[in-house]
Amino acid sequence: MSIFTLQSVHKDFGIKEILKDASFSLNTTDKVGLIGVNGSGKSTLLKMIAGLEPIDGGQMLVNSGSRIVYLPQQPDMDESRTVLEQVFADSGDQLTLVKEYEELSNKLAHGKDETGQLMARLSTIAHQLDATGAWELETQAKIILTKLGITDFDALIGTLSGGYRKRIALASALIAEPDVLLMDEPTNHLDALSVEWLQDYLKRYRGALLLITHDRYFLDRVTNRILEIDRGELYTYAGNYSYYLEKKALAEDSAVSSQRKHQGVLRRELEWLKRGPKARSTKQKARIDRVHEMRAQEFKPVQGKVDIATPGRRIGKKVIDIANLSKGYDGRVLIHDFTYNFTPEDRIGIIGANGAGKSTLVDMITGRAQPDSGTIEIGTTIHIGYFDQHSDDLLTALNEDQRVIDYIKEVGEFVKIADGTLITASQMLERFLFPGNQQYAPIHKLSGGEKRRLFLLRILMGAPNVLILDEPTNDLDVQTLAVLEDYLEDFNGCVIVVSHDRYFLDRTIDVIFALEAGGTIRQYPGNYSIYLEVKQKEELQGTGAMESKGEGDRTSTATTPSAITTKSRKLSFKEKKELETLETKIPEMEAEKAAIEKTLYTNPPAGFSQTQQLSERLAELNRAIEISTERWLKLAEL
Repeated sequence: MSIFTLQSVHKDFGIKEILKDASFSLNTTDKVGLIGVNGSGKSTLLKMIAGLEPIDGGQMLVNSGSRIVYLPQQPDMDESRTVLEQVFADSGDQLTLVKEYEELSNKLAHGKDETGQLMARLSTIAHQLDATGAWELETQAKIILTKLGITDFDALIGTLSGGYRKRIALASALIAEPDVLLMDEPTNHLDALSVEWLQDYLKRYRGALLLITHDRYFLDRVTNRILEIDRGELYTYAGNYSYYLEKKALAEDSAVSSQRKHQGVLRRELEWLKRGPKARSTKQKARIDRVHEMRAQEFKPVQGKVDIATPGRRIGKKVIDIANLSKGYDGRVLIHDFTYNFTPEDRIGIIGANGAGKSTLVDMITGRAQPDSGTIEIGTTIHIGYFDQHSDDLLTALNEDQRVIDYIKEVGEFVKIADGTLITASQMLERFLFPGNQQYAPIHKLSGGEKRRLFLLRILMGAPNVLILDEPTNDLDVQTLAVLEDYLEDFNGCVIVVSHDRYFLDRTIDVIFALEAGGTIRQYPGNYSIYLEVKQKEELQGTGAMESKGEGDRTSTATTPSAITTKSRKLSFKEKKELETLETKIPEMEAEKAAIEKTLYTNPPAGFSQTQQLSERLAELNRAIEISTERWLKLAEL
């Protein structure tokens, strides 16, 4: 069944036509990945579906009663709310009941119940919470927030970073369980473990999905359809990202072949026409008319691709030497006694949880931050190109009214590329998919992804021989990422990548630096997939990781971090009540599940609708049991 349908939708921003005569339907079982080059209109399409951006032409038909929730890249939030208040912002009376229950519980815990009225009111609210399902909702919210790396549920939104706010908005969207989830780059600001969890969660999600993401593993494992925006037109592919790549390549080959055949036939017909045939017969006249039609026929060119053919620079033996480096903030150690000598051939991937110190390490290497102790020496021939994860903010801070081409010309009017050819700044912009009309537009007219691509071009035009890429995959389209990966394979210099993108790390690096507890940086030879295999073997064997040994003068502190102990604490009154409720509710749900399974497998109903209702209820129970059991285990450990 269709949830919504776009019919001949048109959208035009003046300098660029985003959509022209676009039609698309989303069904209840669809999990759709929306792709396209930066600036093609992906985010605009989501906003149009969410009702936040007007449609210039055509119409959108929505199935009555369907609920659509939109998760933007930069969600707006009330900074005075707590984390839980923000998650439950659209939950109506449920949050009010939970808050009143908490207040009464605290009063009761401090002996403020002289008349017994508190206990009576507490009992009434507890029944209301059970009836509305608020207990399960709060439990589910806390589990989701914990999985996304948020454990302080009472923290004020105003004190949190943009990355944490995005995760809270993500939790709020998942809790809402709408008919359709529209998600714009949901994996940005998530570490690898959180991405894995979200991936598994969305695979089981019962509603429909329409999401934009650069994470190609995520697209492969979550989606069952791909929707591509290509120069104002929508194309749909009935499969995941790998299926899309296969069919896209075949379609482009077919288009090139058809165009080549057309040109061959047209050439022969034009030669015949030059011989001056006279339209004495109907056949000859029709042939002449066909020649004119063939000359007028236009073929849509194959989608342009980013062409990275930037200049190179000589690199010496000494690249970056780090000795006994340490850094901490607010009494917390981020980097402890780290030593390593980078070489020209290094392809290093830096990973770790959010806040572990990855960006701090590269900031010290680039001189943007100073170490507490230790030294960093840069070779005399080294020219560092630093692609900052906040490069879009940097562009705006420079001059948002500056023209695109002027921003690039600051590096040089002309540039000699890898093959020795001298090309202009305008030609370089065209290779990076910035057509002439965009080159003379101000920077603030670009999308976030286009700004990132522009900033990448400026860095590469500077001919660096050391590339430091801090979260390069954020907001870059999958097409640009694929070309960047190919470029890095042949790059003559050292590459240091900070990223959570598993696919990108697998393609570009051959050593992992993992930032772990206590400021330890451990080395794992191989790409990210090999690192995961090693970690899984360590967990199975129950032993510490082997220290990776350097060669020659390449050394590193690679000690095994000490185990982190969890201190026990007393349960609050509310947590005790929650634990008691779960201990009663879980067996009840398991009993209902067993009864439904027995009915479905031994004596199924004759009618399809009743069978479908039982199957849906069984799926709900399985999910509720999983969530409740996980919360029960956490409370039981305390």
